[in-house]
Amino acid sequence: MDFYSFYTGNNFDVYQYLGAHRDGGGWVFRVFAPGAARVTLFGEFTDGYEYEMNRVGDGNFFEVRAENAREGMSYFHKIYAKNGGVVDHCDPYGFGMQLRPEWHSVLRDLSAYKFNDNKWMSTRTDCKNKPLNIYEMHLGSWCRGKNGEWLSYTEIADKLIDYLKKSGYNYVEFLPLSEHPCDESWGYQNTGFFAPTSRYGTAAQLMELIDRLHQSNIGAIIDFVPVHFAVDGYGMSRYDGTSLYEYPSSDVGVSEWGSCNFMHSRGEVRSFLQSCAHYWLREFHFDGIRMDAISRIIYWQGEENRGVNGNAVDFIKTMNRGLKERLPSCMLIAEDSTSFPNVTKPVDQGGLGYDYKWDMGFMNDTLNYFRTAPEYRSENYHKLTFSMMYYYNERYLLPFSHDENVHGKATILQKMNGGYDEKFPQGRALYLYMYIHPGKKLNFMGGEIGQLREWDESREQDWDLRKFPKHNSFYHFMTELNRLYLSHPAFWEHDHENEGFRWIDCNNTENCIYAIERRGGDGETLAAVFNFGNSPKKYALGEYSNRDVTVLLHTDWNDFGGDTPNNAKLDISELTLPPFSGILFEIK
Repeated sequence: MDFYSFYTGNNFDVYQYLGAHRDGGGWVFRVFAPGAARVTLFGEFTDGYEYEMNRVGDGNFFEVRAENAREGMSYFHKIYAKNGGVVDHCDPYGFGMQLRPEWHSVLRDLSAYKFNDNKWMSTRTDCKNKPLNIYEMHLGSWCRGKNGEWLSYTEIADKLIDYLKKSGYNYVEFLPLSEHPCDESWGYQNTGFFAPTSRYGTAAQLMELIDRLHQSNIGAIIDFVPVHFAVDGYGMSRYDGTSLYEYPSSDVGVSEWGSCNFMHSRGEVRSFLQSCAHYWLREFHFDGIRMDAISRIIYWQGEENRGVNGNAVDFIKTMNRGLKERLPSCMLIAEDSTSFPNVTKPVDQGGLGYDYKWDMGFMNDTLNYFRTAPEYRSENYHKLTFSMMYYYNERYLLPFSHDENVHGKATILQKMNGGYDEKFPQGRALYLYMYIHPGKKLNFMGGEIGQLREWDESREQDWDLRKFPKHNSFYHFMTELNRLYLSHPAFWEHDHENEGFRWIDCNNTENCIYAIERRGGDGETLAAVFNFGNSPKKYALGEYSNRDVTVLLHTDWNDFGGDTPNNAKLDISELTLPPFSGILFEIK
């Protein structure tokens, strides 16, 4: 390993040196513990003894070889601190871990699985001029076995691939799959950053899942947590008796979630994190990484009034630039709610180097608008137009994510104002508005069936809802909307260019009517008209009176649970817009 690049925070392959690696007939174990007096190895293969680890390199690294170690065996390190304390720790670079509440690292040979996705990997892109329709999911609560047990990575593959293809999603985003001790953290409180969670199987099984997704032309994105880590004693907290990964001061060392904040000014920490990001992209063939809580990296503790954390921002730039140099077609996505500039500009142009940024403003304004009673929507009319005032500042992805379906916030459909029957037409109109709006799309599992129960990580989605006509019709609406999105370039080809979007009408305040035009590079033109009020409205699309106009989708069609016959003819010079409705046209 290049020790200089490790210490200066420029190494992206540390995991190839540290951790446990098969070497001939045995395994070599290496750990970085500069503050330790000594380090030993203990595992299933040590016959109850501690294997003394020898100092190597510059003396801050420890190494030992175990000839009788085998794939799948567990191990951990005993760290003897210079102050006399002894703490058992899992391997920070371990490629596997035991199922909680156990915590030992597990030997995994990453070379054991052979991918068969060359066609996908050689042609994939970052989707900037292509459709990106993401299905966000928590793997353990999407679908479960007959007795409520988790399905393995391989067991879920057939079900998931079939569902995504039928439902019209071309990418899936998994909440963090790195090892975590607490189910309720959803994977955001990590103890094993390089270890696929054992809840669903082994590293090879996860590789197989991604491989099979790719062979079915479905991309995969993983959630990554570069801000903080879990405080569990066997993890990374005070790993070698010192604050090796975290800040020594609790003022900035403890996150709002009670976890330890990474000290991004340390080169060793930078190399750890960017090697981890590279690991998931390179070794598992993930197509993108969504990085969690980037506002907490940009600003100290995520608070703008504390100022910019310059060292952390520099780390993000170095990591993103390095990842794109090594894997140009990968997607780097920031969850960032701040107005910090140039998040999605390349680093060499003064930006942070992300491909996309979550548009939290769009999400909040749109959902707040639909929470509002119809009689007050006219005075909130421009909540839905404001997003286009800043849209071209960044490359945005529109998220209706897991965070908007939990913790008392209600699900997306439940947020719609009014009673049960009123929620469905508003939900259909909401999603059509989301899809015609510029920006890539992300929707959390359950939204497509109109789930009304908040997400609970301990149980699967309410699939029986499909037995109820309103929910089944809602699913068919979402499936058709997704199909149209993937097949019509006007939805996405000029997503981030001025010529791709035009307001036809954004001042019809009293009637709560909006009209939007989208254009593709081949001259394709789509238009959508919305009535978000609670009474029918008359409206004319006069500028298209001499054009060939085809209705592609009406949110009020009978097939979707509405009152308008599917074969009803529409006159664009005198449209009748039902309450809470939207109509999508193709203009030729």
